[in-house]
This record gives sequence, C-alpha cells and structure tokens, in this order.
Amino acid sequence: MPRLPSVPAHRDPFQVTDEVRCLWPASAVLGEGGLWSVARQCLFWVDILSRAIHRLDPATGERTSWTFDEEVSALAERRGGEGLAIALRRGPAFWNPDHPGEPPRYLCQPEPERSGNRFNDARCDAAGRWWMGSMDFGCALPTGSLYRVGADGVWARMDEGFAVTNGPTWVHQGRTMLFNDTVNGQVLAYDSDPDTGDIGGRRLWLQFAPEDGVPDGMSTDALGRVWICHWGGSCVTCHDPDTAQELARVRLPVSQVTSCTFGGPDLSTLFITSARFSLDEGALAREPLAGGLFAVRPGVAGLPAAPFAG
Repeated sequence: MPRLPSVPAHRDPFQVTDEVRCLWPASAVLGEGGLWSVARQCLFWVDILSRAIHRLDPATGERTSWTFDEEVSALAERRGGEGLAIALRRGPAFWNPDHPGEPPRYLCQPEPERSGNRFNDARCDAAGRWWMGSMDFGCALPTGSLYRVGADGVWARMDEGFAVTNGPTWVHQGRTMLFNDTVNGQVLAYDSDPDTGDIGGRRLWLQFAPEDGVPDGMSTDALGRVWICHWGGSCVTCHDPDTAQELARVRLPVSQVTSCTFGGPDLSTLFITSARFSLDEGALAREPLAGGLFAVRPGVAGLPAAPFAG
C-alpha cells in the first residue's frame, strides 16, 4: 500500500515569493473541494451551494461547469471504476463527467435520520478509503460526524459531535490523521493505522487565534508539511507536522479561503478555492474576487490525491 514519502519536514520558517493569481473569477457562493486529476491533467472543484462542479484545464484555459439537483461538496478519482466519486448532500456517489447526462448514483447514505445535515469536505487515504465529514446545514448544531467509507460502500462512524467538519489530511506516513472542528477553530489529531483504517487518541493539534479565522480545507506537501485554509482569515498557512508551528503564510485578496490542493504537471502549484457566502455589499466591494479560484507556486511540490478504491 502506498505511503507518504519518508522525508523529514523542513521545519524552518520560509517565505512564499510567488504572486497569487486568480485563475477563474467564478463568484462561487461556496467554492470548495479542489481535486487535481493526474489522469486528466485538469482541476475539478465545486460550488457547494450552487450545486455545481467546475473543471479547469490550466494548459488551455478551458472551463466547464455542470449543475446538480443537490449540493455537491467533494471529489475523488476512482481506482476501481470510471468517472469520479463525489460527495452529495447525503453521502458518496459516482458520476462520470464523460457522460454528464447520466445522474449520480449513490453508494451509501449514512445519515437518513439527520435531515438537517449535509456532507461537506472529504479525502481518501492512501489505501483508498474515503473519509467524509457531515455537518449541520445551519453551521450551529453539533450533529456532524466523521465517516470512513470503504470501496464496497460499507461505512463506519469514526467520531461525532461537530457543527462543521473539514479535512482530513495525513502526516507521518499516514500514522497521524488531522481533521478540522471548524466552528471551534481546532485542528484535531488522531493516531491512525494506515493498514486497518482505525483511528484513536484524539487530541488538539492546533487552536486558531480569533484573528486568524477558523480552519477549513487542508493538504499535505511532499515534505510532510500541512497547508491549512483560513475561513475568515484571508490566507493559507503552512505548518510543521510535529509541532504545528506556522512556517509560512500565503495571503489572498479574499477572506473566505476554503480549500487547497497541489496540482499541475509537477504538482508544484497550490490551487486555492474561496467563497462569498453571506458577504454583504460592502464586503464584496472590498473583495471583488471572492468566490474565485486562485493559484500560487509555493516552492514545494505536493502529493497526488489518493483515489477512492471503489
């Protein structure tokens, strides 16, 4: 089973000198879920509340969008089938952008009794298990949970009690999983068994300061460092995997920074999504690119996104 490379993290603070660029001023209500497709050499991302999947081919600039009948919040390539795995309002589903007229097909629906919830961020581990978080639609009640979904659609509730969930990502060759309790401004760490998918030993890894917003999506680079988006904080920060010390900060011209993923032919571009959810006219005048898709080359490569085994 593939693991993160056994490379020690560079733990000295550094500066990102590349300029942040807006690739697509999409005005997304809730941009999220960036996925670099190695097979297609393009970036997929979503606008959750507009119920849309977007695709950008950076080589040609071609943009394509599809809309759905319900919210879509996360994406993964498939190891065992065609098309993509997508997170819909009620759980994981399969959908093929090569046959967009065919409706998505649900794999499972873990929360039929929680009608006030929807699924949010999700990411696959190296073994192809899909880790998905659910959340309260109103972002207030602690009704959200963390799920592990296998290739066969068998799911397990691994933790619960969250109003808004984001992540996860992995460090230490998959032996530590990080997961965001967004409303409380906390990045949590779990001991993780990369062979069995079991987790335990939940603990606080990083508490955000109020002026930094709250943690949203995140990604791990090829040196094992963690990049975290700041909702309400106008930035993405890079952190040491052991101490959580901030090593670098990328500032953006928007406040609601939502997800980041490494991509491009050499996986050295950090693609960043954003939102304009609930921003008033004054805020939008100050942030005309809110809801846009951004890119920066931070001077380090990332890792290819692990596909879903299903």
